[in-house]
Amino acid sequence: MTESRLLAFQRLLEGRADLAFVPLSTDLHYLAGIARDIPKYGVTLHPGDWLEGAWVAPGHAPVLALPRMTAEFAGRGAVEKAGGAAAGIEVRVLGDWDDPAALVRDLIARFRLPARPRIAVSERAHAESLIHLQALLPDAIFVSATAIIRELRLIKSADEIALMREAGRRTEAAFAELLPKLRFGMTELDMVAEIDYQMKRQDSLGPTFTTTLYNSGPNHPLLLGRRLESWKRKVMPPVSVLFDFGASHDGLCYDYGRTVSFGAPSAEQIRVHALVMQAQRAGIAALKVGATCEQVDATARQVIADAGLGPAFRHRLGHGIGWDVHEPPFLTRGNATELQEGMLFTVEPSILQERGFSARCEDVVVARPGGGERLTQGFQELFVVDH
Repeated sequence: MTESRLLAFQRLLEGRADLAFVPLSTDLHYLAGIARDIPKYGVTLHPGDWLEGAWVAPGHAPVLALPRMTAEFAGRGAVEKAGGAAAGIEVRVLGDWDDPAALVRDLIARFRLPARPRIAVSERAHAESLIHLQALLPDAIFVSATAIIRELRLIKSADEIALMREAGRRTEAAFAELLPKLRFGMTELDMVAEIDYQMKRQDSLGPTFTTTLYNSGPNHPLLLGRRLESWKRKVMPPVSVLFDFGASHDGLCYDYGRTVSFGAPSAEQIRVHALVMQAQRAGIAALKVGATCEQVDATARQVIADAGLGPAFRHRLGHGIGWDVHEPPFLTRGNATELQEGMLFTVEPSILQERGFSARCEDVVVARPGGGERLTQGFQELFVVDH
């Protein structure tokens, strides 16, 4: 699978770029099976790490260049197996005292670039890499390698959908483990820490993004973007607790959401949750091959607008998903992209109220001719914590 993706990428490069630089990233994981790790908050620098990644040119064997510390700490054997045997990539390791520019000049000479080469660079490469490349190739024209790779990533194969379904199973299994542990007086941080732990217990490397809660009630104001404040708050009824999280699995990223009521739900809580679920069902049914992204968004949004709560649905209906949590295209007004079978989207309507009851639901859904196929099915009813 990885070899065919890499070869397909090399074919797409022909006539569009003379060389591509793809750092250790989602793009390289997809192309060559070289796994990326959970991101760090701070940067960890290795000598010469600006050249770290795959160097790919049409008609030439790709080269994976790695600083020694990356090769050692990432596991030289694992890197060489993924980068060599699986994808036909030659591995070059840069010593701590070696000159990275000399290694790259050697690669450039090997690829026999023209006088004004077009260099495709992954959009998640560091600016440092581009600065060094500009110094080595001052006449180069730079284009996006990610845009080219997205032509391959847009439609998910049956194997990728199966992996995503398994990521969803692990995500939902973690949620199932969490629910019996919920108690009045837990802090928001208690819940975040527990769900992250449960995802790892399901043999996931970890969450695909920062696990987030959007909680609100008459005495529990909605706090967005203020985690250090909100994490400390004890949750006492009546509160709607909104979960947003997802487990990683074999390169794929899940994104999932459900709503829990702390305390017996009021009639308004029940109404808000039911509206969100109705909007999600409408959006999933509309996720048909040939429909446009904005049509799907409008169909789900109308359910909430007709109930008089349109302004409380603050965001797009969903986003493409797969090897990254957010991928284009997006289910939003103004996006006329037509859906094709095998596209993956989140469908995640919500009602967010500052001091009222909120609700959200989110699943990954496959676009199909007759409407969307939901990859997670559980916990459709409002779960109630009563003690």
